[in-house]
Amino acid sequence: MTETYQDRAGLRVATILADFVETRVLPGTGIAAEPFWQGVADLHARFAPENAALLAVRDAMQARIDAWHDARAGQPIDQSEYQLFLREIGYLVPEPAPFAVAPTGVDEEVAVLAGPQLVVPILNARFLLNAANARWGSLYDALYGTDAIPGTATGKDYDAVRGAQVIAWAKAFLDTAVPLADGTWADWTGGEPALADPAQLVGRAADTLLLRNNGLHIELVIDRDHPIGRTDPAGLADVVLESALSTIADLEDSIAAVDAADKVAAYGNWLGLMQGTLEAVFEKGGRTMTRRLAPDRHYVAVDGSDLALPGRSLMFVRNVGHLMTTPAILLPDGAQAPEGILDVIMTSLIGLHDLGRAGAVDDRMGRNSRAGSIYIVKPKMHGPHEAAFTNRLFDAVEDLIGLTRHTIKVGVMDEERRTSANLAACIAAVKDRIMFINTGFLDRTGDELHTSMRAGPMLRKGDMKASDWIVAYEDRNVQIGLACGMAGRAQIGKGMWAAPDRMADMLDQKIGHPRTGANTAWVPSPTAATLHATHYHAVDVVARQAERAAEPVASLDRLLTVPLARGQNWSAQEVRDELDNNAQGILGYVVRWVDQGVGCSKVPDIHDVGLMEDRATLRISSQHMANWLLHGVATVAEAEAALTRMAAKVDAQNRDDPLYRPMAGAEDSLAFAAARALVFEGVGQPSGYTEPLLHAYRARAKAGQAGAGG
Repeated sequence: MTETYQDRAGLRVATILADFVETRVLPGTGIAAEPFWQGVADLHARFAPENAALLAVRDAMQARIDAWHDARAGQPIDQSEYQLFLREIGYLVPEPAPFAVAPTGVDEEVAVLAGPQLVVPILNARFLLNAANARWGSLYDALYGTDAIPGTATGKDYDAVRGAQVIAWAKAFLDTAVPLADGTWADWTGGEPALADPAQLVGRAADTLLLRNNGLHIELVIDRDHPIGRTDPAGLADVVLESALSTIADLEDSIAAVDAADKVAAYGNWLGLMQGTLEAVFEKGGRTMTRRLAPDRHYVAVDGSDLALPGRSLMFVRNVGHLMTTPAILLPDGAQAPEGILDVIMTSLIGLHDLGRAGAVDDRMGRNSRAGSIYIVKPKMHGPHEAAFTNRLFDAVEDLIGLTRHTIKVGVMDEERRTSANLAACIAAVKDRIMFINTGFLDRTGDELHTSMRAGPMLRKGDMKASDWIVAYEDRNVQIGLACGMAGRAQIGKGMWAAPDRMADMLDQKIGHPRTGANTAWVPSPTAATLHATHYHAVDVVARQAERAAEPVASLDRLLTVPLARGQNWSAQEVRDELDNNAQGILGYVVRWVDQGVGCSKVPDIHDVGLMEDRATLRISSQHMANWLLHGVATVAEAEAALTRMAAKVDAQNRDDPLYRPMAGAEDSLAFAAARALVFEGVGQPSGYTEPLLHAYRARAKAGQAGAGG
C-alpha cells in the first residue's frame, strides 16, 4: 500500500497516523492538534540528528573492534590488553560513584511485589486481552491441561483420575504456601481454616476465601454446586492464583510493523488498553465470542472493610530501539523519522488516557497505573550514552504533553554487550525514572556473536549456553541492580521460558529465577504465568535479595570472555547438524514474518518441538552461520545446502496452514530470499540486527512484489 501524507508543521505525516492522532488520541487530552504537531516537529529536529550520531558511534566502535581482532588473528585474547583497548575507544566507561535509583510514583507490582511477567505481541488484540487478564489464573486448569504433572486427561469429558492428580498437587502447594496450624489441606472439610499464620487470611467474597503469601494472593473458590466442588470435602471448586503481575505489550521483537498502517494498528490496541475499551471478537467452537478487559475484584477484608484488587496485569509497553526508521513520518529533508522517537511520543500520549486526563477509563476498573506512571520498556540500547539520550528524549516528551518530570518510567533491557559491561553507568543515566532492568539472554548472545565476529569461530550454539560470560552476565544483572538500590524500588528481571508446551520442565527449572533474587521473569502464556507464580510462593525474593546484596559483583573479565571454539575440530556431520539447526530456525521464523506479518509465534524447531520465536532467536542463528562462514568452518555451498534442506522441512511442518507459501523450489519466495540474505549478509548488518532485512522484505511482500533478488 502506498502511503499518503499530510503536512503537519513541516513534517509529512502519513494520513492514517494523522487521522488517528487527531480523531482518536488527542480528543479529551486538552492538547490541540496544531501545537502538538509543532512540538513533534521541534522534538524531531532536536533528537533525530543525535539519534543518527549515536548509531554512527556504534558503527565506528565496531570497525575498530573488528580491526583489533584482525590484527591479532588466531591469538588468545589477553583481558588486560583487551579492556585497555575498549576503554581507549570509549566502549568501556568508568564506573559511576555509588548511587541509589530514585523513581517516584512506582506501582507496587513493580517496586514491591515479586511475580511473573508476560510479554505479548501488541498487534494481536485477542492475545493482548488474554495477557492483560492473566493477573488471575486457575491453578486447576493450568495443571489439568499441561504436562506440569505426569499423565494426561483421557477423553473429551472431565477425567476424574486426572482431576484427582490436580487437586492433590494443588493442595500440596497450599500446604507449603499457606499451611494450616494442624493437618493438611487434603483433610480440610470447610469453614474458617485455622492457618499456621492467621494473618494470611485477608478477605472473603461470599464463600470464597482470599489468602496471601509473599505478597501474592490465592483465592479458594468454595462452590458446592460446582462439579468439582460437590466432590470435595470442603466444597473447594478451584484454586485461583494471582499470576501475571505485569505484562509487556510489545511493539518490538514480537511484531512485524513496517509501515504506518501497522504502527497505527499497534497504537490503537495500546489506546484500547489505556481507555479500558479494547475488545476482540472471534470464532471459537462454532460460536462468536467477545473478549474484554476483566474488571477489578472485590472482597470484604477481615476487618469488614472493602478490599479491591486489580483484575488485570499492570501494563508496560515496549517501544523499539534506536536503530530503525519509519515511513509513518517523513522529516523536512524527506528522510524517514526514527521509529523509537515516534513510539515514545505516541505511547506516552496515549498513556494520558489512563492517567485520567481523558476520563475514558471504564468505570468497572481502576487505572492501569494506580500510582500515576506510564511504563515504557526500552530495548537494544548500547551503553550509557544511549541511555542518557533516552532520558533526555523522555524529558522532552513529558514537556510536549504536559506531564511532570519522570512520570514516564523506563525499563532498561540489559541485552547488548556494551550495556551489560557498563550496566551501573546505564542505570545511573536514568536513575530517577528507571523501573526495571531485565536480562535478554538471546539478544545478548546475538550481540556477543556480532561484536566479536572477527575474533574467530564461535562455539556451537548449544554449547554457548554454558559459557562463562553468560553466568557472569546473569549474576551481574542482579548484583548491580541491588547495589544501585533497586530492591523495593524497581524490578530486576530474568528472561523468557521459550517452550510453552513443556511446563514440567519450566516448573523444575524456572524456580532458579526467583532464587537469583530476580523479582520477575518472563513467561510465554497465561497458563505459564499461573504455574510460574507458584515459584514466588516457594521463594521469598525479598529475603533472597537481602542475602545477595552483600555479594561482590561478578568479574568484568568473565563477562568479556569471548566464547571462541579454541582447539575445536568438528566433524563434517557436526558442522552439517549445526548448519541445519540454524537454517531451520531461521526459515521457520522468517517465512511467517515476511509472508504473513507474524512477528512471534510457536515455531516447531528441528525436532518438531514448539518454541516461542522472535527476532532475538533469529539474530543468534543468522549471526552464528555468518561467523562460521567468515572463518571457514563451513562453506557457502554447505550453507546453501542446509537452507535448501531445511526449506523442505519447514514446508512440511507448515503443510496444514492454508496461508502458508512453500519455499522449497520456489524461486520467487521472498521469505527464502530474506533468510539467505540474513546469513550471507550477516557480517555487514548493524550490530547483527535482523530488522533492516526483515522490514525490507516484508514491505515488498505487502506491496505484492515477487522475486528472490536481494
